[in-house]
Amino acid sequence: MRSLSTHRRHPLAGVLVLLLGLVVLGGLYSVLAPRSAEADSTDEALIDDGRQLFLVGCASCHGLNADGIEQQDGGQYGPSLVGVGAAAVDFQVGTGRMPLAQNSQQAPEKAVIYTDDETAALATYVASLSPGPAIPTEEDYDASDASREEVVEGRETWLTNCSACHNSVGAGGALGDGRYAPPVLGTDPKYVYEAMLTGPQSMPVFNDALLDPEEKRTIIAYLETLEAEPQYGGAGLGGFGPVTEGLAAWLVGMGALVAVATWIGATAVRARQ
Repeated sequence: MRSLSTHRRHPLAGVLVLLLGLVVLGGLYSVLAPRSAEADSTDEALIDDGRQLFLVGCASCHGLNADGIEQQDGGQYGPSLVGVGAAAVDFQVGTGRMPLAQNSQQAPEKAVIYTDDETAALATYVASLSPGPAIPTEEDYDASDASREEVVEGRETWLTNCSACHNSVGAGGALGDGRYAPPVLGTDPKYVYEAMLTGPQSMPVFNDALLDPEEKRTIIAYLETLEAEPQYGGAGLGGFGPVTEGLAAWLVGMGALVAVATWIGATAVRARQ
């Protein structure tokens, strides 16, 4: 033991420990470096492809560096995309809302222009500018195995946070200044999740601090249940509630009463004659 303690205090002991540490680090780098370099090369190529697509299809509104274009009156011709993340790009481009066909109060859903690979390249490029919400995985939004309790929980969460704009059954509704909450039924679950995560248009952002991933998944489970639910009691009238039901009552019900009253009056006149 005394001999070992003596060698440990030797002046070269520190040098030997340092050399041993360098050897270990060098070995780890030789194992990990090739894989990391290959991944970085792939990402760089995807980012370059995304930037080229961005310069052609997006820069005219969002600026050459995606930092937005400011109008003379101080408004934004196209908002900055720095920090919006890959999920926002995947939602806007994947649903056809971007690029815009024309300036309007709200970007409507339309036919998709870019392929899946091009959308992925655009999303990767924008994500490289600054950290932001990532594209969710299928595990995040897959609600096919949701239990009845989770569906009920999703309904309560939807009614509390979403129904004021999108209607209790996801049929959508009108907002102010020409904006509207689009219908949600029939929308791909991934885009529903991304909409909650990024808050497109007038929609607030429901990040994981407001609605955790499990709550988002239960909302999707509730919406999928609505899509499979049959229409009991006749026509659903779009699911807009008392508005369409009242209109139908006036047009059909009151219209029928007016028609009957008119017929009775005309019949009574002819009978007296």
